[in-house]
Formats: sequence, C-alpha cells, structure tokens
Amino acid sequence: MSHIPQLIIWTAALSGAAGLLYTGVLIVVALISVLAPTPDRRKDARTTLTILLRRRSR
Repeated sequence: MSHIPQLIIWTAALSGAAGLLYTGVLIVVALISVLAPTPDRRKDARTTLTILLRRRSR
C-alpha cells in the first residue's frame, strides 16, 4: 500500500501549522511596533516587521 496519501496529508498539516505560526509572529511584532513603551523598541519592531514582510521602505 502506498504511503503517498498520508505523506500529502502530513505535508499539508505541517504547512498549515507553519503558516499559522508565521502569522502569529507577524501579529505579535506588529503589536510591539505600536505598543512598545520606548521609541527605540518601536523602531526595532518595525525594522523586524519590514524584514519579515520582505518589503522595502520608501
């Protein structure tokens, strides 16, 4: 019996879990960039968010 269907299911589950984890990290960093008590921490969080989203600042 082939193990390919099980492999596809596990791959999809792991991909979904990784996507949820990444989204959670983005949300936490975005909240820190807004709610951090000091300007330096907010700037660091925004820089990290920019790196995670892979966008260029203008």
